[in-house]
Amino acid sequence: MRVIIRDTTESASRYAARCIINRINAFSPTAEKPFVLGLPTGSSPEIIYRHLVQAHKAGEISFSNVVTFNMDEYVGIPEDHPESYHSFMYKHFFAHVDINPANVNILNGNAPDLAAECADYESRIAKAGGIDLFLGGIGPDGHIAFNEPGSSLRSRTRVKTLAEDTIRANSRFFGGDLSQVPKQALTVGVGTVMDAREVLVIVLGANKALALSKTIEGGVSQMWTASALQMHERAMIVCDDAATDEMLVKTVKVSTQDMEMGEDMLTRASQYFKSIENVADEEETGKETPQQRLPTKAESWRSALMDLKINTDKKEQVAAEDGELTPDSMSSRLVDSAIGMNDRKMDDFLFDRMGSRVSTFAA
Repeated sequence: MRVIIRDTTESASRYAARCIINRINAFSPTAEKPFVLGLPTGSSPEIIYRHLVQAHKAGEISFSNVVTFNMDEYVGIPEDHPESYHSFMYKHFFAHVDINPANVNILNGNAPDLAAECADYESRIAKAGGIDLFLGGIGPDGHIAFNEPGSSLRSRTRVKTLAEDTIRANSRFFGGDLSQVPKQALTVGVGTVMDAREVLVIVLGANKALALSKTIEGGVSQMWTASALQMHERAMIVCDDAATDEMLVKTVKVSTQDMEMGEDMLTRASQYFKSIENVADEEETGKETPQQRLPTKAESWRSALMDLKINTDKKEQVAAEDGELTPDSMSSRLVDSAIGMNDRKMDDFLFDRMGSRVSTFAA
């Protein structure tokens, strides 16, 4: 999994849009061999769609030979409802580009047989040759599409009952009225997404920070369905700086505590991440990088990484009680437990180590 971090929502969305444009143009789709693109809805991809529309109007990209499959649709609301995902896609994207309406595939939440509709959707994806690139987002609880916590990581397109958190999150599109939010949706499965040849996920805002940390740094779990992307050979997450707030890898975001280490360290950290992103940018353009330039690039970011190593000889740079920069024991962090207190007396209790209590039974 690759993770691309940008400072702002705008720059992250622009980067993701450029990835899509580059992929389609490099593919050179034709009517006989179209590019198959999976698409999401919601607030996260809106800016991406705006950039794609702008690029189309500037003549940089055509969608005439692109086939699309949307991730999901609500059950029980008309297609022309202002908050249906049919309406969303035409409002933000389809109505502004040269896509053939016959190439647009969106689940029908009003089908007489929802199970048959879902099975047919999987068949249509297979008939199209599979999805080349699936663009997606994640919810605050780590769901991808409408695969709520607890969903099978091998699931296919199906009817899904929405979690309470999802209903509350989506109520902002329904005037804040929970009763107006559909309780079920049709959604592609986690397995459907994982079958795509490439997956690109956009994550924006501090409200997605916990979900992002679980997706990237946690174990693969059905309780955070986006975490399955760790197992995908070509998955990439593009996020803004705010979305990294909960990540455990402290070098992702230089905190205010790190600023005590000096401006020089901050500068080198910034240079390191920019050099990594420059390498990633070159890969995204679809252009071959001259071989003679590779050693220079590699030496550049590797040396920057070496500069980030903490000089343990200069102990005055780090406060003695700063636990961020030095490994500590688990017991030092469990201050409210018997393990953390060791032999310290609090109130009327004396916590001691297990060894002191079992020694009398040695015989």
